[in-house]
Amino acid sequence: MSKIWFITGASKGFGREWAEAALERGDSVAGTARNLDDVRDLVDAYPDTFLPLQLDVTDHAADTAAVKAAHERFGRLDVVVNNAGFGHFGMVEELTEDEVRAQMETNFFGALWVTQAALPVLREQGSGHIIQVSSIGGISAFPSVGVYHASKWALEGLSQSLAQEVAGFGIHVTLIEPGGYSTDWSGPSAKRSEEIEAYADVREQASKRPSAADPGKPEATRSAILKVVDAEKPPLRIFFGKAPLAIAERDYESRLQTWREWQPVSEEAHGS
Repeated sequence: MSKIWFITGASKGFGREWAEAALERGDSVAGTARNLDDVRDLVDAYPDTFLPLQLDVTDHAADTAAVKAAHERFGRLDVVVNNAGFGHFGMVEELTEDEVRAQMETNFFGALWVTQAALPVLREQGSGHIIQVSSIGGISAFPSVGVYHASKWALEGLSQSLAQEVAGFGIHVTLIEPGGYSTDWSGPSAKRSEEIEAYADVREQASKRPSAADPGKPEATRSAILKVVDAEKPPLRIFFGKAPLAIAERDYESRLQTWREWQPVSEEAHGS
């Protein structure tokens, strides 16, 4: 049975790859983009099964209207993908208030507003799958992208709670946690703070992270996302790419070691 998708940020990156993968196998897609010219070729190739929707996900009312338009066009929603987002590079001290708010408005609040708009539809159906595009940066953290991490860690916490809240309605939630990929996430799509010279050495070390040495191919995620949305019991979390698992293992082993080492102090803080 074909699925109905709603995908934010469908003009490039993962959103574009997944929209094409869904359309090519006969599914229908409502795809949002800030500029509809960027998805014109999909409209031409799939006039009956692709619905273009102009959307800036930071606009709460527009998010609600876009989800409503997709539901009215196709009659149901099976897969809701919160993909729209960008990376902001800047040491914590370098961040301006406007930069922090812009990052959170897109990466976190945009996903929240779309999710909230879709939930009544999915509850009424008694089915649906919400895909939140997080990152290995949603469970670990590195220098120079602190506010990006903050947006993805927030999305992770929200989504883990959400998964428990909606399971009884037949709704699944999956956090996709990619490693480094050959997209323009760190290029044209990225925003950067004005640099403070004192952090030059930290910035140089951060640029040498080995995880960026062998980036994944975005097109390779097509078959992977289809396996996730077609699974009878999809995962709450799944890494995309080779690097994330090793990063997570090192990070969580370190956390557990520290927590255990300090457990006597933790128990002291509990009181008798």
